[in-house]
Amino acid sequence: MVEVLYEDNHVIVVNKRPGELVQPDQSGGPALEETVKDYIKVKYAKPGAVFLGVVHRIDRPVGGAVLLARTSKALVRLNEQLKQRKFRKTYWAIVENRPSGNTAAGELKHYIVRNGKTNKSTAYETLTAVPERLRGEAKEAILRYKLLASGDRYHLLEIELLTGRHHQIRCQLSKIGCPIKGDLKYGAARSNKDGGISLWARRLSFEHPVTHKTITVEAPTPHDDKLWSYLEKKAINHDYRNRRIIRAGFPATTTSSGTSFVTTAPAPITHRSPIVTPGQITAPPPIQQSSPIVTSTPHS
Repeated sequence: MVEVLYEDNHVIVVNKRPGELVQPDQSGGPALEETVKDYIKVKYAKPGAVFLGVVHRIDRPVGGAVLLARTSKALVRLNEQLKQRKFRKTYWAIVENRPSGNTAAGELKHYIVRNGKTNKSTAYETLTAVPERLRGEAKEAILRYKLLASGDRYHLLEIELLTGRHHQIRCQLSKIGCPIKGDLKYGAARSNKDGGISLWARRLSFEHPVTHKTITVEAPTPHDDKLWSYLEKKAINHDYRNRRIIRAGFPATTTSSGTSFVTTAPAPITHRSPIVTPGQITAPPPIQQSSPIVTSTPHS
């Protein structure tokens, strides 16, 4: 089953499940690429082969938003955006320890070396800290993080990637003593029941390859995972108290001039509020799980 977050004639964004491959490999496991091809073939009654280009990948144990191109033209243009680092990727991670210090936000900068034999990366504080024999392989890795919520044992971080390195988030958070829940490879105390790790590709922004509008897609976290639901609810309520605005819930209405929102809520809520257009004041009944958010704004 494919959970489609955004779709048009040129691109499709889907919500990948933890444990699912993005592309086929030697393990022979089911791959998202083939599942989406089957979905398109059936939905649009395609008689021949379906074209689908993988624009970017996320690690097998990670879930969340993955962008794929439905035409070769879109693939070329999106690959160029990726090369120029024009994508904006935001992740959510449940970690075992709270980042040290008094601040709830910060930036991490390390130099990462990948070990192809073990499929694992190592982070070093400085380039000179990298063993000399490996220094030529080291790549600078930068991310920003923000603490969204805390429970008794786990904490929810929002992470923005400024570079894209092998296992970057997993490696850098482990380096500062905050391994991701379930990530045994990088120091977690125990595995997750589903074999995945608690890292989610939460939000993806990119310039549409044809319309040139900025498309932002938000991927719902697993609705059947109590810890995700608990921390997300705390994060939403915290966001409300700080900003008195919650922008989440249902797909927005997009027009040629972009997307308009009415997002101010009159009282604290425990579920996601809808995104609505001007004139729509009534809210739908409470929902039981996160819904994907899709917004579109003109590219200046």
